[in-house]
Amino acid sequence: MLGVLFAIAVAVVLILVIRSSRFDAADTRQTTLEKIRQTGTITLGHRENSIPFSYFDNQQKVVGYANDISLAIAREVEQALGLDGLKVKLVPVTSQTRIPLLINNTIDLECGTTTNNSVRGRQVGFSTNYFISGTRFLVRKDSGIVDLPDLAGRNVVVSAGTTSEIVLRRLNAERKLGMRIVAARDHGDAFVALEFGKVVAFMSDDAILFGEISKAKNPAEWHVVGTPLTKEVYACAMRKGDATFKQVTDRAIEGMMRAGEMRALYARWFQSPIPPRQVNLEVPLDRELAELFEHPHDRPLQ
Repeated sequence: MLGVLFAIAVAVVLILVIRSSRFDAADTRQTTLEKIRQTGTITLGHRENSIPFSYFDNQQKVVGYANDISLAIAREVEQALGLDGLKVKLVPVTSQTRIPLLINNTIDLECGTTTNNSVRGRQVGFSTNYFISGTRFLVRKDSGIVDLPDLAGRNVVVSAGTTSEIVLRRLNAERKLGMRIVAARDHGDAFVALEFGKVVAFMSDDAILFGEISKAKNPAEWHVVGTPLTKEVYACAMRKGDATFKQVTDRAIEGMMRAGEMRALYARWFQSPIPPRQVNLEVPLDRELAELFEHPHDRPLQ
C-alpha cells in the first residue's frame, strides 16, 4: 500500500514539475521588443520584386509603399523603446520563406504583399491592415483573354505559396478547366514567364499586376483583366501572440492613416512616376481602401 502511495506521490510531483517548466518557458520567452532592445536592431523582411510594395530599385536599394510603412514602424519602435539610433537590418524574403523566417526569429516583421487571412492567422500575428486588392489576370492586350473561362486548357502562372495559387488550383479542379498551372519563385519570375510566352496569363493581386506592367519592355502591350476572384487585404506579419509589439506596430500604421500620410504614400507609389523606370501606374484609390484609411482595422477578409 505504501508503495502505491509513494508511486502516486511521485507521479503528482512529476506532473507539477512539467507544468511549472512549461509556465517558466512561457514566462521567459523573449518578446520582439525585448529582442530589439537587447540587440539594438530591428530586422525587417522585404520582397525583391513586388512593385510597388517592396522591391529593389536600380541602385539595389529597397523601396516601395510597404517598405515605407515598415520603416515608419521601425521609427515608432525606436521611440517606444527610447533608443537612440536603432539599426535596421533588411532581409529578403519570398512567398514561401516569409512565415518560416518570422517563426524562427530570423526577422521581426514583414510588410509586403502578405494577405491577412484566417489560415495564416493560425501561424503568425497581423498588424492593422494597410491595403486591399482583388485577384485578376495580367495578359497581352491582343490575347483575346477577357476572364477565367478563356484560360481553359492553357498555361497560367502564379507566384508559389500565394493565396492566388491556392484559389486558382481550386477553381481549376472545381470547374474542370484543364489549365496547366505554373508556380514561379516570385512575382518577377512569373512575369518573365509571361513576357517570354511560356504562359498566357499571370494571376495575382491586381495591384501587383499593375506593378509588373511597369517593368515591361512596352507597358502599352499589357493590361489587367477579369472579374476579381477574391479580395485580399494586406497587413504586416509578426510573431503570433506578441501583444506589445502589435500595439506599437498598429499605432504607427493607424497614426499614418489619421495624419493623411497613408494617402500621401498611396499617391507616391500608385499615382506618380516610380523607380526604376519612372512609370506612373495610375491606379485610382478605390472606395474600400479609402474606407480602410478612415476606419482602420485588422480583420481578415477570408
